[in-house]
Amino acid sequence: MIGILGGTFDPIHNGHLRTALDVMQAVGLKQVRFIPLHGPVHRDQPQASTELRLRMVEAAITEQPGFVADDRELRRAGDSYTVDTLRDLHHDFPDQPLLLLMGMDAFSGFPDWHKPDEILQLAHLVVMRRPGESQLSEAARGLLQRHESQPERQFNLIKAGGIRVQTVTQLDISASLIRNLIKQDESPRYLLPEAVLQIIHAEGLYRD
Repeated sequence: MIGILGGTFDPIHNGHLRTALDVMQAVGLKQVRFIPLHGPVHRDQPQASTELRLRMVEAAITEQPGFVADDRELRRAGDSYTVDTLRDLHHDFPDQPLLLLMGMDAFSGFPDWHKPDEILQLAHLVVMRRPGESQLSEAARGLLQRHESQPERQFNLIKAGGIRVQTVTQLDISASLIRNLIKQDESPRYLLPEAVLQIIHAEGLYRD
């Protein structure tokens, strides 16, 4: 089973890494593929270049077996739609169930994503819930009730269509917090890997 974690990673930080490891261990994933987005559709565009965001992801995950940097979205021009990425991954890994990792906020809006039904035909969803989080939209609650899969072995029995809510470590870290600290000439050390911080300093990122 292969986990898929997409994001701008502008920059990647310990919140991304710890929650991905939580899911990998809980579900028994063979790998987690970190996929930086080229042009997110419903979010502000990244400040760092595609090349630098990929470099930061590679530096962040180098010591964790099973974590893989995947540049397929950066090589594809235009808007980043999850369904397109999953089609591409399904072509590359036809025998592996794909598990799309997302936070509670993202899942709450999932029914309004581009082609959500096709996404569930291509992958399972793992909804990463931090302790104390419980709020979902009515549409997301209904979707969860129809598709929820409790035992992790069910993800192996079918290729796609299941949804599992997985509690992950509470880390109140965001990329915007890190960027703001740097802009204010304050240190974000211990919020992200040291190797990523070295790239940020060397390239003068997030100071404007």
